[in-house]
Amino acid sequence: MRNDAGPSKFGLKESTIERINAIFAGHPQIEQVILYGSRAKGNYRHGSDIDLTIKGEGVTLSQLMKIETELDDLLLPYKIDLSLLHKINDVDLINHIKRVAVTFYDSSVERA
Repeated sequence: MRNDAGPSKFGLKESTIERINAIFAGHPQIEQVILYGSRAKGNYRHGSDIDLTIKGEGVTLSQLMKIETELDDLLLPYKIDLSLLHKINDVDLINHIKRVAVTFYDSSVERA
């Protein structure tokens, strides 16, 4: 059993990360989920949102909305900002993600 007393990596409890990743694991089209923003950079604050972008060409906008609903149903005390990497058109945001990206979920690791 894990010690879940305090924050783990990214300022999140391990159980929180596991609950979020369980949602992603339920969607085989998801190849990887990338964390960016303050939690990836390590300068997050208490209550900072969780910025995540999904890699997976097969993930549609309707699936994204379903995933967002499933994450919302977890009733976590964080706002999760979720996007599809292949749908982001903002060059500055893409460059930021490339610069600070940290793998949050990887389907090849989960299925191994």
